Amino acid sequence: MAFDPLGDDKPRPAPLAHELGQDLSALSVAELEERIELLKREIDRLEAARRQKEASLAAASAFFRS
Repeated sequence: MAFDPLGDDKPRPAPLAHELGQDLSALSVAELEERIELLKREIDRLEAARRQKEASLAAASAFFRS
């Protein structure tokens, strides 16, 4: 591979695994299944963060009501 003096040598950002609203017509069934699993894991992560914040809020409310 030859050096391209005019080429962009900056690293390119990795493409997003999924972008909301993106065109899905070019994806295979396997790719769609991968995206579904990825999004399910992200939903689980978001729900865990929400539960943690709700618990912190409840603890703070109980503390300051005393």
